[in-house]
Amino acid sequence: MYEEDRVILCVSNSYEKRYFLNEDFESLPELVKAELKAFSVLFTEDVGGIFVIGFNEDGELFFEVQADEGDILYDEIGSHLKIKQIQKEKQELLEALESYFRTFFM
Repeated sequence: MYEEDRVILCVSNSYEKRYFLNEDFESLPELVKAELKAFSVLFTEDVGGIFVIGFNEDGELFFEVQADEGDILYDEIGSHLKIKQIQKEKQELLEALESYFRTFFM
């Protein structure tokens, strides 16, 4: 899935209770795909909304959270804290994903 100058890696949606991995990344090791799914789904279970992970035009990962305007259960502050936690705890994985993307997609 491509949007403008960004490539979406995966999306977890708390409203539809669904997880999506871009089919272009099916060649990732199963352990990496499982870890992405686990922390993405846990993210949306904790704070709600829609959690998007992707790559910008420079090959750097980005995290984006979207929420329905009327969603009173969405925790905006919690989402920022959770992203910082993921960036800290999963730093090695995230750096490896950036290297993978730069090697095979750029």
